[in-house]
Amino acid sequence: MPEKETLRRARKDRRQGKAPTTQAGEFIREEMHHIREGKHGAASAKQAIAIGLSKARKAGVKLAPYRGRRASPGPIRMRKANPRRSRATLRALRREGRGAASRAALSRRSRESAAAR
Repeated sequence: MPEKETLRRARKDRRQGKAPTTQAGEFIREEMHHIREGKHGAASAKQAIAIGLSKARKAGVKLAPYRGRRASPGPIRMRKANPRRSRATLRALRREGRGAASRAALSRRSRESAAAR
């Protein structure tokens, strides 16, 4: 769940009539902050941005849906979280690097996407 401050800033952007991508930028900013803090890791800047966009969509920002390849959705099963697995996953994520949220990585990623446009 996004932090209250992030939601507040995104809502303020929406009230001001800013684009959905600007609103989503607040969530991406929060994600970068988490990665730099070491709350969890990301393998690349692209992945960090994708996590932020996903959070924005869940919070109701009207972004275009993800256009990547998708497998057919299987049945949804709810099961109780295994505490041992949860702890192991958390530790593995904490071991991941923080370079994905570095200024250089983000700059490189923005240049790549601008070149693609």
